[in-house]
Amino acid sequence: MRKRAAERIVHIALELACGVLIGFTLGLIGGGGSILAVPLMVYVVGVKNAHVAIGTSAMAVAVNALAGLVSHARAGTVKWKCAGIFAPCGVAGALIGAAFGKAVNGEKLLLCFALLMVVVGVLMLRGRRNKGEAGAACNRQNMPRVMMAGAGTGVLSGFFGIGGGFLIVPALIACTRMPILNAVGTSLVAVAALGASTALSYMLSGYVDWVMGLLFVAGGVIGSFLGTRAAKRLSGSGPALTTFFACVIFTVAAYMIWKSLAAL
Repeated sequence: MRKRAAERIVHIALELACGVLIGFTLGLIGGGGSILAVPLMVYVVGVKNAHVAIGTSAMAVAVNALAGLVSHARAGTVKWKCAGIFAPCGVAGALIGAAFGKAVNGEKLLLCFALLMVVVGVLMLRGRRNKGEAGAACNRQNMPRVMMAGAGTGVLSGFFGIGGGFLIVPALIACTRMPILNAVGTSLVAVAALGASTALSYMLSGYVDWVMGLLFVAGGVIGSFLGTRAAKRLSGSGPALTTFFACVIFTVAAYMIWKSLAAL
């Protein structure tokens, strides 16, 4: 009995620690929560079903994104008009993507997920010197691009069961030329909305572990606070923040590709 109790305590500690890491990443770079949550649940916590890991991570990331959003809103880094246009289009796309994602084999889904991460990381590094325009906003000229980017990102987010921040941040920068710190803050609105819609779809199919999800959320609230503070300190160095973002993506992608290929 004592051994089982000790194992359970260690398991809870692992889940909380993973939640802190996810929240920190969301607060720092507005993305990476799901790209860390899914592999952490599968490879660290030991979740056997990839679809359960995807559904549970979507729920946890949605709540953690809201925690990070509060801090960014107080700092004035959120472009609310852009968020209001991007998020609804993303939700519509996410519901479509989730329906297709649940029909794909879990290991193949994780492998495709990792390959997508590599592509996004390369695109982020190529544009890391772009400081953006401080006064950039959504307007009549770029609104169609923002709506299309929102829908496209939503489909990918729903398919892979992710909040999509690591896709949304570069999409917002490409469509509006806003600085990365504003893109990070603004992306959290869409991350929360996309994560919630994806989690709802997976929940209806029985793919959400609520106990584990709540432990990830508890750790994530702490991590989000710490990550947002770190983002403010790095805000004067756009290339450094972008490079860190890309390095996180490459590291996790490499591990996921290795594990996925070994399992095929």
